[in-house]
Amino acid sequence: MKKLLISIIAATSVLATGCSVRMADMTVASTKNYNLNSNQFVKGERVTGEDKVPVVLFPLGVPNFKTAVDRAIEKNRCAVALSDVVITQLNQAFIVGQIGYRVEGTQVIDRSQPECKK
Repeated sequence: MKKLLISIIAATSVLATGCSVRMADMTVASTKNYNLNSNQFVKGERVTGEDKVPVVLFPLGVPNFKTAVDRAIEKNRCAVALSDVVITQLNQAFIVGQIGYRVEGTQVIDRSQPECKK
């Protein structure tokens, strides 16, 4: 009984482990087209976007870095980019789990966009 309990604890700890790797730090990142000459940029709030896929023996899809960036930017409809960006690759899978990307940054908001003037 004691050996079974130790085996279950060991298996659970292996399955529950994961890691995330900091891939890059960027000053500015965007997947949107916007006017670089706009003089109405303001800083927004710090946001996070993720794109993850499940893993059951093998990944059930392909995580997309662009989707993670888009999800972070689109948290405010007036945002056009992210500044002070941290990109993290998520590897939280051993037989089952998930893999993906996390993008965290400060929104760059363009007040010259239609319906974004304040």
